[in-house]
Amino acid sequence: MLDDKQCEAFLAVIETGSFELAGAQLHVTPSAITLRIKSLEQYLGKTLLLRERPCKPTQSGHELLSYLRKVKILEQDLLQQFSGKELSSEFFKLAIAINADTLATWFLPALQQITLNEKILLNLQLEDQDYTHYLLETGQVNACISTESKPRSGCYATFLGKVRYHLVASDAFIRTWFPNGISREVLKHAPAVIFNRKDNMHGNVLLEHFGLPKTAYPYHFIPSSESFVDAIELGLGYGMVPELQIRDTKLVVLTQKTTLDISLYWHHWQQQSPQLERLTNHLIMKSQEFLL
Repeated sequence: MLDDKQCEAFLAVIETGSFELAGAQLHVTPSAITLRIKSLEQYLGKTLLLRERPCKPTQSGHELLSYLRKVKILEQDLLQQFSGKELSSEFFKLAIAINADTLATWFLPALQQITLNEKILLNLQLEDQDYTHYLLETGQVNACISTESKPRSGCYATFLGKVRYHLVASDAFIRTWFPNGISREVLKHAPAVIFNRKDNMHGNVLLEHFGLPKTAYPYHFIPSSESFVDAIELGLGYGMVPELQIRDTKLVVLTQKTTLDISLYWHHWQQQSPQLERLTNHLIMKSQEFLL
């Protein structure tokens, strides 16, 4: 059986990045932290930490970290289920991983009523829609919205709907860069706007329809969903934007052949609190008002 104090020391080192700061956090000496970590490593027969600055988990450390986070969330759900709420609060806390476009468009309106009625506090973690399920798999969140259709072990996945994306630009940008329409040659020189380094949507569209790899054209990185659209409206470049975000803008769709529908799925642990279950049912129902 894992020792609670040893696991606590391991988590503190991961969180703070050093044995000294972990000791200060747990109100023990750094040598006590060292002893607990060594004892835990001896018990498991694996090296758990790379003694660097900051300290980092080994592969075995990552596996232990994932397990401990899952246990923490399961314990939180169990306590909420038994007590009806967190012990010291009238609110329920739920950690959810979502992508920036979802947060900027339909997610909060869809959950407005259920969060108010159930007194739910949302702890939202932003991640690209192709990677959010990793946060669920590693036990960092209770649920997530993902493009992944297959549920992970111990989880359920439910189809929510589709988000339609268009390749768009401002009138001024089109007059400057695309006066005769878009083509492979023109796209080599026109600046694009891409959300971040994990965002492959723009690159995949240009590669599929124009044979252009990401190294073949200039682009901006704008890692904010609202500022991303602002940048395109200001004429800094063209980009893939959700239809939900361009309805109240003057942005122009460049071509219908690059229109892309992205399917979204709601993933959550099979064991969930009553609050998460009610939120799940509400979200599945309300998503039909916003998604295709």
